[in-house]
Amino acid sequence: MLDEVFFSRVPITNRYKMGKIQTFLTRNGLDIDDDVEYFVVGKHVSGPILACGAIAGKVLKSVAIDKTHRGSGLSLTLMTELTNFAYELGRYNLFLFTKPQNFNLFRQSGFFPLAQVDDAMVLMENSPNRFQSYCQQLKLMKVAGDRIGGMIMNANPFTLGHQYLVEKACAECDWVHLFVVREEGKDFSYLERLSMIRAGTQHLKNVTVHPGSDYMISRATFPTYFIKDQKKINYCHAALDLQLFRDGIVPALGITHRYVGTEPLCPVTNHYNESMHYWLASAVSRPNRIDIIEVPRKAIGGEPVSASRVRRLLSQQHYEQVAKLVPTTTYQILLSDDVLCNRLKSVAA
Repeated sequence: MLDEVFFSRVPITNRYKMGKIQTFLTRNGLDIDDDVEYFVVGKHVSGPILACGAIAGKVLKSVAIDKTHRGSGLSLTLMTELTNFAYELGRYNLFLFTKPQNFNLFRQSGFFPLAQVDDAMVLMENSPNRFQSYCQQLKLMKVAGDRIGGMIMNANPFTLGHQYLVEKACAECDWVHLFVVREEGKDFSYLERLSMIRAGTQHLKNVTVHPGSDYMISRATFPTYFIKDQKKINYCHAALDLQLFRDGIVPALGITHRYVGTEPLCPVTNHYNESMHYWLASAVSRPNRIDIIEVPRKAIGGEPVSASRVRRLLSQQHYEQVAKLVPTTTYQILLSDDVLCNRLKSVAA
C-alpha cells in the first residue's frame, strides 16, 4: 500500500545506498548525472527501492517509479517529497527535463512547460508565469533602435577574442545586449567572469551587460541520464536554449541580430552555432526571426584566441603569453591574489 512507503534522503557520498540507487535506476533505464547532490528514496521499511528522484542544483533529475507501483499515486508523493526537500535547501525555482510521455505526471506535480524538442524532451519549471515575469523585467531595459544585437558569453576567462566580438557588434548596432552564462565552474566563478566582462566592455557606450539567468541553459547541468546518444543531447540542449532566447528574450528586448564567434576548435560549440540558423533565423522562428552574424575568430600568433588556450597558459604559469591574449582589465583580475589562488588550486586538484 502507498501509506506503507517511507521516504529518506540520501547524499551521493553514501556509497552503500548509492549502489542500490544505481541498480534501481539501471533497471528503469536511467542513470545518474555527475552534478547530482542528493536523492530522495521511497521504499517499504525493509524492502527494495520503489521510487527515487534526485536534486542537482535547481534541477530535479532521475525520477523513477518501480513498475509495480506505477499508477498508484506514488509518483505524486515522491515529487512532493522531492520539491519539499529542495525548498528546505533554499531552492525555490525548480526545473526538470523529461520525455514528453511523462508530461502529465509532472504537470500534476505543479510543473509547467517552457519548451519542447519534438518527441525527445520537454523543459518544465514549477511556475506558470516566472519566465514571463523575467521577460517583463527585461523589457524595462529595452533600447529603441533599428538594429539591436544580442549575445551570450561564458568568457572563462574574458579574452581579446571576446572583446573583439563585442566591439564589432557595438560598431554595427544601435545597442547590444550581452548576457553572461550563470554557472559555477572549477576555473573561474560566475562573479569573476561577470567582473571581467564588465571591466572589458566599460569603454563601450552602447552595451548592456546582463547578469545570467536560469533561462540560459548550462551545458554543465543539462541532463544526460535518460538520453545516451551524445548527438541527441547536443541537439536537445541547443534547441531548448535557443527557443527560450527566441520566444522570450528576443521580443522583450527587440533583438534583431544575434552575434557569435566562429568555432574552429570545438565541435559541440560549432553545432550550437549551426543550430542558431534553424531555431532563430529560419521560417520556424516566425514571428521572432532574427539574423545570425558569425564573426571570424580573432587570431594572435597564427592561432585563434580561445579561453581554453588562456587557461592552458595559466596552468603552465606563462603569464607573459597570457597578457597577449586578454585585455589589460582581465589580466589585472587574473593576477589578483584571490582569483589566481583559486585558479592554481583548481589546477592542483
